[in-house]
Amino acid sequence: MFGFKRRIYLDYASATPIVPAALKAYFHAAQTFANPGAIHAEGVMAQRMLTDSRERIAAHLGCKARELIFTSGLTEANMIAIVGTARALELRNRSLQNTHWIVSSIEHSSVLQSFVEIERMGGTVSHVDPESNGIVTVERIVNTLRPNTVFASVGWGNNEIGTIQPISKIARTLRSYGKVNNSQILFHCDAGQAPLYRASHVHTLGVDMFALGSGKLYGPRGIGCLYLSNRSNVAPISFGGGQERGLRPGTEDHALAVGFAEAFDIITRERESEANRLLKLRNTFMREILARIRNVVINGDLAHAMPHILNISIPGERSGEYLVLALDHAGVALSTKSACREGEARSHVVETLGGDPWRAQNTLRFSLGRDTTERDLRRVITILEGLFQT
Repeated sequence: MFGFKRRIYLDYASATPIVPAALKAYFHAAQTFANPGAIHAEGVMAQRMLTDSRERIAAHLGCKARELIFTSGLTEANMIAIVGTARALELRNRSLQNTHWIVSSIEHSSVLQSFVEIERMGGTVSHVDPESNGIVTVERIVNTLRPNTVFASVGWGNNEIGTIQPISKIARTLRSYGKVNNSQILFHCDAGQAPLYRASHVHTLGVDMFALGSGKLYGPRGIGCLYLSNRSNVAPISFGGGQERGLRPGTEDHALAVGFAEAFDIITRERESEANRLLKLRNTFMREILARIRNVVINGDLAHAMPHILNISIPGERSGEYLVLALDHAGVALSTKSACREGEARSHVVETLGGDPWRAQNTLRFSLGRDTTERDLRRVITILEGLFQT
């Protein structure tokens, strides 16, 4: 359409490619195909790979290896943390009646749908909206707390608008409130892609549960992990064998774990330099868009956001979905919102920020990554500008 033949991928918030070293490590580990639970030599070798991977990831999180369980991905990690806690309370008290749960209203659907299940089980759930800049403040959490609050969930880096939430401040507030009221409030955090650009030490963050997905962090898809502190009490929500502390039954895939650990090693080493590179690219990209396309609205607070996400709304009759399809035809891949929400008319995240109704309907999420170049972004601006001249 515009003469640019090479496709440009700007949907890293939906899925990241596997870094070559992680892919190589995965294929090498996959040559050992034995079950890690077997006691023969091949099984012992697979178990060693699994153990080593767990220890490597735990080292980056600043926790003990035994505090990590492997899952099939971020969605399952979130579900085990949230619904597993509810299941444990239900087994102990026979009901979730008189329990209060808090969740940020801008969470990923894997989190929000887990809280739908909490309500079905009898718990009371409060949804906390962010400020107009996309930040979930400590004050808004405090105003939602009750003496019977047992659980809170706030994601670290929002996957649509990129805002980084004050997780450590919220954690300290929850602990203080619990001490005053002689209660315990467990704090769950969907890490999202924040570990790509922020140090991910769970004790510094103050979380009780920390969910990660390899497919968001340049590792292989099909695996994630969940940190559980010694305050956590989680019951199984699926049944079978006793793998992963009985919380995630089924034969572990040690090769995926090896690939995940290798990717985590790489993103940790490159974290600072890549964050700085993408921040410069994104900010230049933003300035060019504002200069060349009229009345663009920036969603979120770029001063307190992950460096690779730019979410905008453009007024007019052309919806975000229309623009995404037009850009795709021109060779650019991006999304309007979370991939799990594509097909819905509006972004539930942007809708909570307020403003005119068109703002939540006409969203575009540009998410940059390791292969994004300045030349790519210049091409995208030219294409986007052309769409508004036709």
